[in-house]
Amino acid sequence: MARNGNTEQTASSRGVIGATLYELASKHDNIWIVTPDIGGNIAEFKAAYPDRFIDVGIAEQNAMGVAAGLALEGNVPFVLGMAPFLSMRACEQVRTAICYQNLPVRIIATNSGTASNSGSTHYGMEDLALMKSLVNMTVISISDPNMIGELIRLSMDYPGPMYFRLARGKEDPVIYEPHSVEYAVGKALKVKEGSDVTIFSHGEVMVEALKAADMLELEGIHVRVIDMFTIKPLDVDVVMCAIEETGRIIVLEDHLMDGGLASSIADALVDRNLHPKAFKRLGVPQVYPGFGGGPALRRKYGYDAEAVIEIIRTMIK
Repeated sequence: MARNGNTEQTASSRGVIGATLYELASKHDNIWIVTPDIGGNIAEFKAAYPDRFIDVGIAEQNAMGVAAGLALEGNVPFVLGMAPFLSMRACEQVRTAICYQNLPVRIIATNSGTASNSGSTHYGMEDLALMKSLVNMTVISISDPNMIGELIRLSMDYPGPMYFRLARGKEDPVIYEPHSVEYAVGKALKVKEGSDVTIFSHGEVMVEALKAADMLELEGIHVRVIDMFTIKPLDVDVVMCAIEETGRIIVLEDHLMDGGLASSIADALVDRNLHPKAFKRLGVPQVYPGFGGGPALRRKYGYDAEAVIEIIRTMIK
């Protein structure tokens, strides 16, 4: 794995999704797309395979029911929509129609966390807590636009339902050199070595974690950065290794501080009677944030790169 040297490079995750599904549909005649009135980046698929494209309108519950029916007939349906509505409005249908029957439905949710800039009704701050609580569900958080393409391909042979979490999916930073990463569900990525502190992060705020680690390195503080892109199943081995080798843990995520990755890591530590020297979770506190873009809200609630730097300085002291 190689980090991308061009820190300004961005790409569209939605574009990657559309291109990947269009490519795979020519090889797999059981790929379907179901959407609740979302689909600007899948025009090629829709034009080439109109009989395998279903727009149910703004009705996320119906989308999940349709996807479950398609999966029962031997298909692999991809449901594309917005995180707050796919995870909350359709939660019962995901649980009962999809997870209960352990069906290979792939839910791809954009506008997770505070990415939408549309106020609390459109922030997906609770989706990880909901999705990882569901039996049989695999939960993945996308930090790099090319990652979603590789994981969609991998998902074709992966059992059970999957939930893919993305930010807005339009101008996403390219963190890794294309084709330099070998992804495996349940295995985290060690993006940066370090012996003093470990930052576990995922999704859009991976760039904040890396920015903080790079700046602290100039001060002689060596921060390990782990991309925990698989939220469930959790890579417990990489957590235990971080405890043994760095002792200090920070979990940084664009999600409520309770219920997300931090809670999963804390549970893993308690279950194994492990005690880090320090443990700090950073994310959205128990509030409904007002309107604002992701960077402004991260600064307001103390989970941007500058906040991480100050907390690590304090930890080291």
